[in-house]
Amino acid sequence: MGLFKTKQKGSDGAGGKDSHLDMTGGSIWRNMVAFAVPVFLGQLFQQLYNTADSIIVGNFSGKGALAAVSSSGNLIFMMTGFFMGLTLGAGVVISRYFGARDYKAMEAAVHTNIAFGAVCGVLMSALGFFLAPQMLILMNTPADVLPLSITYFRLYFLGAFFTLMYNTCMSILRAVGDSRTPLYYLIFSSVVNVVFDLIFVGPLRMGVAGAAIATVISQAVSAAMCFAKLLRSTGPERVVFKRIRFDGPMLHQIAGQGLPSGVQNSIISIANVVVQSNINAFGSDAMAGCGAYAKVEGFVFLPITAFTAAITTFIGQNLGAREYERAKRGARFGICCAVTLAELLGVILYFICPFVIRIFNNDPAVVAIGVSQMRTECFFFFALAFAHGVSAVMRGAGRARMPMFTMLACWCILRVTYITLAVQAFPAIETIFWAYPITWGTSCVVFLLYYLKADWVHAFERENGLRTAPGK
Repeated sequence: MGLFKTKQKGSDGAGGKDSHLDMTGGSIWRNMVAFAVPVFLGQLFQQLYNTADSIIVGNFSGKGALAAVSSSGNLIFMMTGFFMGLTLGAGVVISRYFGARDYKAMEAAVHTNIAFGAVCGVLMSALGFFLAPQMLILMNTPADVLPLSITYFRLYFLGAFFTLMYNTCMSILRAVGDSRTPLYYLIFSSVVNVVFDLIFVGPLRMGVAGAAIATVISQAVSAAMCFAKLLRSTGPERVVFKRIRFDGPMLHQIAGQGLPSGVQNSIISIANVVVQSNINAFGSDAMAGCGAYAKVEGFVFLPITAFTAAITTFIGQNLGAREYERAKRGARFGICCAVTLAELLGVILYFICPFVIRIFNNDPAVVAIGVSQMRTECFFFFALAFAHGVSAVMRGAGRARMPMFTMLACWCILRVTYITLAVQAFPAIETIFWAYPITWGTSCVVFLLYYLKADWVHAFERENGLRTAPGK
């Protein structure tokens, strides 16, 4: 078992100092809610500080600056999503070894993940900085917005290393059931971001550059705090500097789980970049309005993100412990929660959308476009939540390739094909908005059929021969 004693179910880990959550025993709904709530709150604060950039920039620097900041989201995620997906593979692997009580293998996975995340972070920062102008031009970014977009994009990616390192460390903590610690760090970094936003964009009049620098500072703070937590830990997730290295077999396992998730994130982002390029062709009002909607939609993702994170960890731990029926029950509960909450938020947003869009900018043209997109898409959030929920189940079960291929077919090929053909036939921005409900619904059907018919509970065990603890 290595250096660490086997933790009893329901304990707080070594000496009660670590916030571990063993999800292989006890009440399923209590375990999942206990894990999901801190994730939800953490993502809420992260979304708030991302939104703060747009609100502060939109009110202090005008709709051109708002368009530059808000419309950069899809391109940023296209660059970061691949690398973040790679590190997700480690979280799945670590959660299984944690559930199986194989702490020696877990130690190798943790240190390999840190090394892998650092290399990916450096590469991501370099690519983002140097490719910014070319990518923004390919997206049909209007000439009046392009210089501001390049400035924001390049400055953001100078600090992208910290973003990836935070996510790398966070994936380790969540794998052992600790979703509370990342919450505390996100709250603190959110406050840091808003304070520096107000200083840089307000009195110092630094515009989009100030917003980007504030974001980088907050990301560096959260990454440093999360890494320090792992260094201080007394549990099996502890990081020791001299042990940070690549373990060949473990790297292969992590990459095998993470590569499909990385590709999945990238292909979704590529399709969304195509969507954004078509939006950009309608001018800065469309960019600002759709950008404002995107920030609001981000809040809908919060319950989806919270429960999908809980699902993946729950499935990973329980399949590692060979608790197959428990894994199935947890999957059903998590998916139902994500779908219900997402659709409820969609209904609420339908009625209050004019008010929330005006928070970002009061220009009537901007508000009208944002409201139109929100009312087109909000009743279909259930399909989005279901697709992400089943995708989380499959990642936890070691079948990350299935969501990758489904997203490639539905959210990339179908979405791009629809945009290419439909906009030619009906050249209105509302035509673009329907790309999302159509592709969400199609993927929802595919995921439902696979979830009901596939033997996903035994997938990882068959393919990888996972060792389990005695008595399991």
